[in-house]
Amino acid sequence: MKPHMPITDIVFQAYLQCEMKAFLLLDGAAPSDLEIENWQHRLAETYKTHALKWLCASVSETEIFQGMPSLRALRRQDYCLPIGPEISLPEIQARPHAVERVPVRRGGAETTDRPIRFSPSEKLSSSDRLLAAFDALALSRLTGRTPATARIIHGSNHTSTTVQLTKLIRAVRSLVDRFKAQYATTTPTPLALNKHCSECQFRSHCRQIALEKDDLSLLTTLREQQRKKLNRKGITTVAQLSCTYRPRRRSARNRAKATKHEPALKALAIHANRIHVVDTPTFAITSGAVYLDVEGVPDREFYYLIGMRYRSGDEDLHLSFWADDLSDECEMWRSFVRALSPISDVRLFHYGSYETQFLKRMKERYCEIPDDIDLVDRLIATSTNLLSLTYAHIYFPTHSNGLKDIAGYLGFCWSEADSSGLHALIWRSEWEATGDPSLKQKLIIYNAEDCEAAQRVAEAIAEICAARPAGASSEVSVNVNALEHGYRGRFGPIQYAISDFKPINEAAYWDYQRQRVYVRSDDSIKRLSRRSAAKRPRRENTFLVVEPRPERCSHCGSGLIYKHGPRTKVGHDLKLTRIGIRLLHAKFSYPRYRCRSCGRTFSKFSVEHHGRGLRSYVIYHLIELRISNRLVSQSLNDIFGLRLGHDAISRIKTAVAYGYSDAYRKILQRIVNGPLIHADETQVIVDGKVSYVWVFTSFDEVAYIYSESRDSSTLHEVLDAFQGVLVSDFYAAYDSVECVQQKCLIHLMRDLNDDLMEHPYNEEMQEIANEFGLLLRSIVETIDRFGLKARYLRKHRKETAQFFDNVAKRDFQSEVAVGYKSRFGKCSDKMFTFLNYDNVPWNNNNAEHAIKAFARLRNVIGGSSTPKGMRDYLVLLSISEICKYKGLSFLDFLRSGETDVDAFAAHTGRARRTTRTPNANRSYSPEFVSGPIW
Repeated sequence: MKPHMPITDIVFQAYLQCEMKAFLLLDGAAPSDLEIENWQHRLAETYKTHALKWLCASVSETEIFQGMPSLRALRRQDYCLPIGPEISLPEIQARPHAVERVPVRRGGAETTDRPIRFSPSEKLSSSDRLLAAFDALALSRLTGRTPATARIIHGSNHTSTTVQLTKLIRAVRSLVDRFKAQYATTTPTPLALNKHCSECQFRSHCRQIALEKDDLSLLTTLREQQRKKLNRKGITTVAQLSCTYRPRRRSARNRAKATKHEPALKALAIHANRIHVVDTPTFAITSGAVYLDVEGVPDREFYYLIGMRYRSGDEDLHLSFWADDLSDECEMWRSFVRALSPISDVRLFHYGSYETQFLKRMKERYCEIPDDIDLVDRLIATSTNLLSLTYAHIYFPTHSNGLKDIAGYLGFCWSEADSSGLHALIWRSEWEATGDPSLKQKLIIYNAEDCEAAQRVAEAIAEICAARPAGASSEVSVNVNALEHGYRGRFGPIQYAISDFKPINEAAYWDYQRQRVYVRSDDSIKRLSRRSAAKRPRRENTFLVVEPRPERCSHCGSGLIYKHGPRTKVGHDLKLTRIGIRLLHAKFSYPRYRCRSCGRTFSKFSVEHHGRGLRSYVIYHLIELRISNRLVSQSLNDIFGLRLGHDAISRIKTAVAYGYSDAYRKILQRIVNGPLIHADETQVIVDGKVSYVWVFTSFDEVAYIYSESRDSSTLHEVLDAFQGVLVSDFYAAYDSVECVQQKCLIHLMRDLNDDLMEHPYNEEMQEIANEFGLLLRSIVETIDRFGLKARYLRKHRKETAQFFDNVAKRDFQSEVAVGYKSRFGKCSDKMFTFLNYDNVPWNNNNAEHAIKAFARLRNVIGGSSTPKGMRDYLVLLSISEICKYKGLSFLDFLRSGETDVDAFAAHTGRARRTTRTPNANRSYSPEFVSGPIW
């Protein structure tokens, strides 16, 4: 738990803007970007000084108190206007700009205190109102009286706005409580960039972290609600989002509709570092093109600078029109209109909707002549907002669609590296205060560069759209219609760069190896393959049991016990047969006993609410059929009328997994004690965090292990005593395990194939791939004929040594070939280990097959599971996969009550006998009885 710290109004204001900023301020983090923050602080302090003078002018000096009066004086209302009081409480601290005394009711004699806040903004925001409510909350906790209203003085004319606090104070209380609960936890606040980042003092710090994590919040076009929805699905990075994009064929009717922005395609453009084009728009730059950029003060709806750039002959010209204040705005506009008049077929190009809004407002304010009105109407109708093209049709590989990012990608640079619209506001504010001509010149240059950047973007868009048929791509851009409708990452056909790779890959398929290779190599698998085809007999279990009277109390051990009335309990079960399923209800009536010594009641008889058949049915649907908890619950309700919620399904899963925990540990121990282990790992989202699932398999057993990280700690913990051969991919963590290792050559071959497809004219890669394919194919042919027996495979050791020598002696020039030379040299002793050992495969197919089984289950679980729930899933999935490996029915195993798969396999050929007791009145099915069932 973090130490308790009071929440100040500064921290609360930061929390309204960004949760991460509030936590950084409370933790005392050092800010890195103070320019905008300091300007806003200076602006607020200047406005506060002027507003206080204006406020104090209406009150006599005797009624003004500087600072915080005593609580007694405040309650007696000795002062009409305390200035700058500091309210310090254990939980919150507030510094309202002033506190004034006002009547509780209009015309009444009773008065109360209410806070006053100053804001330089002309328009109030929700944050201004919540800050005033925060002051009111602190004041109410200090005085014990909650004000009904607060007062906010804002704008250049000192406009006074009364804010009703009833709902706002409730909202502030909720926000404060949530903030305290979040800060008290040790879990770090999830970072998410937002609109406030452009003016935040920690923007460099947060952006660097987001870039390192490749966080989804880097995409400014992705709304917060969309991002949270993607996070719940386990998509947390831009790279992951890029994999979700699927190009869709659009009908003629759909093409008529407006094209929407697709964040997944934006992510794909960033990941591929290429421009992607959707439905190539019709766009061309006309002879009368004028690139427009306007600077203004949005809060005051005042425009002070117009920049226009156009081409005259072979030269680009730029004109600027400046307004010192609001009175010059009209003349600035008329000068701009006069400059447009000589240009024939004038058409405006701008970036964003700010310029469109500017044209409409200028028309309302200053256009009185019909000719001017017609001109402005034509300009508005024919103007082109370049952002509409980069937003919906042309996806540049930039995290935002801002002019700075896209023009920067195209190679354009501003003279002020970090310049932005906020910096322009700072420069304008400082110019109005000082009249410094260098600041005016800086604004004019910045505006001219924005016009030039808009021209650069327009020319790039025109080049992309020029004379391009639908579906065509170029070196710099990709038309989405040309993308494949599917991805190589899916299971399915693979395109091969070298013909030898196809038979090699087919020889690694699961079914092929089980039926052709492992059968020749392992007698136990041969027996299992015969057994899996045998027909399983039908079983019916019926037990009749009589419960004897207990001799002693189960709590204190006393023999002084007596009957204490009957007790009834109902259990539910499913009777599963080969022809159907029947619902069973069993009502048990059994005696309770009371102890005379300790006074407690107890019963020797114990009943489960859910019988083994029902539990087996639930687990079979969760694990084998990969149906979600909610759907299993709905199925039981719809078919059998059992009202079991998804939480009850989770409890059944936990109970069954706990019953198999000892068997799971023994399975893992047998795998570690064996001569061969296949290992692999994959990502999983648990509680919204990226975690990992490791899989360890032998020929006939598999165990899944959950881990919060991908480091080697899990490997060392599991494989500490392993003395056999470890088959894995090329992940570096496996190299830290001290044992004989075999790297998966299929992984290597697929990497070679992908790089060849990406560099089809790289002759060095062609030589490496051809030699490697020829060598591996000859080895695979030997394996296909004789199995994995070292006495037949040793003959290939000389060929492999010669291959490594040839690669090591060559002087490659291309970067990709040099990388493979280094890779072969580093892993040469681990690539062909299987030539020296019996029954050691040359690929990691067993682990990959097990990973696919988990991946299918992961698609159903999503990212909603907890660490404990994920471990339960993995225990049950391990048992399910072992049943498949041994040719057994997972459902029959669950119904049998056995905990050991081998013991169950030994009894599959024998039907169990039915047990009865002589007392038919006390009959019950043991499937309802609690105890060591699982």
